[in-house]
This record gives sequence, C-alpha cells and structure tokens, in this order.
Amino acid sequence: MTVEAAETGEAGERRRVARRPRGPRPTRGYRVFQAVNALILTGVVIVTLYPFVNIVARSLSDEAYIIAGRVNLVPRGFNLTTYKLVMSDALFWTNYRNTVVYTVVATAISIVLTTCYAYVLSKPRLKGRGTLVGIAVFTMFFSGGLIPNYVLITSLGMKNTIWAVVVPNAINVFNLLVMKAFFESLPEELEEAAAVDGLNTYGTLLRIVLPLSKAIIATMVLFYAVSFWNSWFTAFLYLDQQEMFPVTVYLRNLIAGATGAQSAGGVAEADAVQAAATLQAVTIVLTTLPILAVYPFIQRYFVSGVMLGAVKG
Repeated sequence: MTVEAAETGEAGERRRVARRPRGPRPTRGYRVFQAVNALILTGVVIVTLYPFVNIVARSLSDEAYIIAGRVNLVPRGFNLTTYKLVMSDALFWTNYRNTVVYTVVATAISIVLTTCYAYVLSKPRLKGRGTLVGIAVFTMFFSGGLIPNYVLITSLGMKNTIWAVVVPNAINVFNLLVMKAFFESLPEELEEAAAVDGLNTYGTLLRIVLPLSKAIIATMVLFYAVSFWNSWFTAFLYLDQQEMFPVTVYLRNLIAGATGAQSAGGVAEADAVQAAATLQAVTIVLTTLPILAVYPFIQRYFVSGVMLGAVKG
C-alpha cells in the first residue's frame, strides 16, 4: 500500500469517526419521553394561542358573523370600522401617551425601590432584618382599606397627578421576595472579593451584583410593566380629568358607554352596531400588542446563564 493510499484511508476513517454521534445513544424510553413532551408542549401552545387568535379574528370581522357565532380563527367579512372609530379620537392617543409615561416612570421607580429593599433584606447580618421582612409580608395580607388610602393620597396632594398612579403600588411584595431570594443565591465570595478591592456597599451593588442580576431585573421589569400597563382602577380612583387617564380607563369607559357617544358621534348607525359588536375584542388587542412587542426583547434574559463563570475553584 502506498503512502498516499494510507493517508487517504486514515482521512476517511477520521471523517467517519467525526460523523459518529458523541455520547451514549438515547434509549427508547427517552425517545418516547421526548415525543410525549413535544405533544404536551404543542398542546399547551395551542391552548394558549387560541383565545388571542380568536380575539384578533373577532376584532377584524363583520358584526353579522360575530353575532351569528361564525368567527373562529380567521376573520369573516374583514372590517376595520371599530379600529377607525377608536383610533380617530384624539383623546385615545392622549391617553395612550399617558399610559406609556405612567408605565415607564412607575416601572423605573419600582425597580429601584425593589432592588434596594431586596438587596438589604438579603444580608443575614443586617440588624432588624426579621422585622423588615415581617413588615413587608404583613402588607401582603392587610391594607389600610380603600377609603383611608384615598384620604391619604388626597391629603398628600397627589390627587390628579402622576404620583397618585405610580407611587401607591411602587413595591410588589411578591416581586420583592423573589428578588431577595435571588440575591441570597449569589456567592458571598464575590462581595468579599469586592470589599478586598476597596468597593463599598453601593459600589458592590452597582458594579458586581447588578451586572450579575440581568435576568431577575429583566423579569421584574416585565412583571411591573405589565402590571402598570394593565392597571386602571388606581387611575380611575385618583384622577378626575380625562386628559390624564391612561388608555385602560379610556377603553373601560368606552366599553361602559361613558365615552362611546363621544367616540362614535356623527357616524352611521351601521358603524355604531359594528363598533358595539367588536369593541371588546378591539380594546383587548390594542392594550395587549405593546406588551407582546416588548416581550421578545426581555425573554432572552430568562434563559441566560446568570452566574456562568462568576466563581471558579
């Protein structure tokens, strides 16, 4: 056998070895588990998406098909009348802008306060730690009540201001406890090394802890943003001026008929019937789409390796 033939044979053997799957081959039971798991997850996705797809189809369908119950996953009698009626109102866009402002400001305040409070509570050596945790947990089960809260907000001069919407619910205790548990899972060696390097408490939090907490912060941002975006009762209670309402209050009033005449004024009777048939579906779509647009940009942090490579040895 020549040298060239031997080299060719060795190269072919190496290619065959490279093509072989590494590691143990999956057993039959594991393949069955994968198939069943895929079927179950596919079913969960279908069950989750079906209601929303149906709502979108209803919002784009003609009122005759909706009343007849003939709209399922595909719009029937494509119609944008209700979207035009709602979106042609200048007050709708004013309230939509208010919702964006309220959500951004409230989420920023909530993240700062929740992070600081959770980081403090995560330190076992903190004096009075049990009392602070108890105070936070106590508010999960007991509150001052609707009327005392209203009197408090009014006496503080926050009524008919943005602060009446963003301050009362600034800290969610459940989110606080979740973030506290995350901070407690971080290795103490990281903070000890930072202290040796001369960082104080604030420097350790800003330069060590927060960069390792992107996943939990992204999760809390999503939780708070969804909560404030969908909130309407706080604004309904503390705001009297329509120009200050968030879009959720506008749409709530629209459904209740409080502003329906204003939005549909001067339109044909057929358009009013069409709007009444699809109004609920349209409002759900308009309030849900922004959150769906933001979610993919945050979702990637949920599966990232937070502590990958942080501590070695």
